[in-house]
Amino acid sequence: MRDLRQALEMTAASHTGMVRPHNEDCVSTVGELGLAVLADGMGGYNAGEVASGIAVTMITDELRRTLTEAPSHLLNGSRHGKEPGISTIVQEVIGKANGFIYQAANSRPQYSGMGTTLVMAVLRDNKVTVAHIGDSRLYRVRGEKMEQVTRDHSLLQEQIDSGMLTKEMAGRSQNKNLVTRAMGIDAKVDADVQILEALEGDVYLLCSDGLNDMVEDDDILLTVNSLRANLTLAANQLVQLANDNGGRDNVSVVLIKVKKAFPANTGWRARMMSWFS
Repeated sequence: MRDLRQALEMTAASHTGMVRPHNEDCVSTVGELGLAVLADGMGGYNAGEVASGIAVTMITDELRRTLTEAPSHLLNGSRHGKEPGISTIVQEVIGKANGFIYQAANSRPQYSGMGTTLVMAVLRDNKVTVAHIGDSRLYRVRGEKMEQVTRDHSLLQEQIDSGMLTKEMAGRSQNKNLVTRAMGIDAKVDADVQILEALEGDVYLLCSDGLNDMVEDDDILLTVNSLRANLTLAANQLVQLANDNGGRDNVSVVLIKVKKAFPANTGWRARMMSWFS
């Protein structure tokens, strides 16, 4: 497995915010594997941070093992155009973590009803695999444009889609935190998974809703592009902006910058194995 730290720069920041008593967000990055995972927990007492912690830890550990050990041809698909193996692996790992959270929530009274959102990215072979559940988001900054790649699983998004609310009305809504899909609530959950081309210069932003609920998209874009030479400063500044605007929720961000192309290993063994997959 190729070490991606020369091609990708990653940084993360998380803060309790100005209102909440503790931080139920959880974040993990593994730079050499091009892996980032972010979860925003929910539930009474400290159950939310338990759920997000389980999700992030299990997904990170499982994918660390798989990405390190699995042959490249299983992750990259084959010449016959099969679905890339990484998307299937991501779904399976998320399903395993979801089952663990669900079981814990139903076996321990103090964890009853706990759940978590999820957004994650795996970068390999000049592509980014994005998976999400709930309203934690991934944005792509390419040049002077920022695009929301994920689509919220939330009541608010359903109302926008149905025409009940405009985006402007949604921005003033009091129902921003009502998600329609989360890990740990049901025995099985479907993540939305998509694979996109990653280009040199791209910056990917993963965040909990504590950022996008408090900071306008234009200000997020301005901050990222103004501070892209210092990604750690950019992440910390985004968190600070959310807190300066009220910090009504925990806020977490991950920034990933593509410094150069990162093609998969194309050695003779990998090429030969792809012909027989």
